[in-house]
Amino acid sequence: MSTYEQVIKSLNAGQYAPVYLLCGDEPYYIDQVSDWIENNVLDEAAKAFDMAVVYGRDLQGADIAPAIGAARGFAMMGGQKVVIVKEAQTIKKWDSLALYLDNPQPSTLLVVCYKYGTPDKRTAWWKKADKSGMVMVSEKLRDYKVEEWIRNYLANRVKESGEAITIDPKVPKLLADYIGADLSAVVSAVDKLLLGRKPGQNKIDTALVERNIGISKDYNIFELQDALIKGDVVKANRITQYFADSKDHPMVKELGILYNFFANLMMYHYLPDKSERIAAPALGVNPYFVKDYAAAAKRFSAGKTFKIIGYFRDTDARLKGIDNPSTKEDGLWKELIYKILH
Repeated sequence: MSTYEQVIKSLNAGQYAPVYLLCGDEPYYIDQVSDWIENNVLDEAAKAFDMAVVYGRDLQGADIAPAIGAARGFAMMGGQKVVIVKEAQTIKKWDSLALYLDNPQPSTLLVVCYKYGTPDKRTAWWKKADKSGMVMVSEKLRDYKVEEWIRNYLANRVKESGEAITIDPKVPKLLADYIGADLSAVVSAVDKLLLGRKPGQNKIDTALVERNIGISKDYNIFELQDALIKGDVVKANRITQYFADSKDHPMVKELGILYNFFANLMMYHYLPDKSERIAAPALGVNPYFVKDYAAAAKRFSAGKTFKIIGYFRDTDARLKGIDNPSTKEDGLWKELIYKILH
């Protein structure tokens, strides 16, 4: 099997395989490879004759045979031929692909896009695919890696632009917390940020995020953490009331993000070396945020932090209806904030 980076590298080098099986839970990389092949292998004139894009849902009898028939044909323009099968996860009959893989047409690039899962690896065609072409399994990005992915992607986009744009370190984390591991949605959000800047604006900050993505710069998890660190009861309650009133801020999600902060704070308390250089990788955060843990450690001792983690677990249980017949989200938030700050 090949990684996304390996597949793209070989394509950029003009080293084409006769068959590409692109599968996995993360559709972003599948689309990236498929789009590269669709946009770059053939010129515009050749596309009209030698490119076929079919969808699994449109194949009669959910059988891949028509796509295989197209792949067996020769290129009318005398060069490469491209056959792309999208939404292949809806296909049920694969026998013709298994036969095709025994002797694929060398001038054809057959691209099979199987999203939101992987085929049964016990099938004959799966076992043959890696030998006849390139198999890429696009795995869902782990939640704890999303912020770093966004930070790197945003930095690369800025570099590609050639502009002197600075990035507020809060932005990647804010996008990670509120969009999550949906990379296509993240990429769309980053594009909106780059395109949504006013003339002469050379900084991507939380105000830009609010204006273009709709995530409030004043009512978000960063501001709540800041209020707790500073002991600002009024601000903390104002933000959590905003959360409780908004369908975009389910308590279970916000609790999880805030819980992670205090879980990291417990780790920070017991780090023998609390310098930014050591603490950042130990906690898995951007070095910029180490100062927040240092400030929080001054307000919340290790013992208090341990109790706070218990408060989160109790609140989560009550949110799910355990020992809580009537208290709603705004009440649960108020109780939790009081316990944390007193």
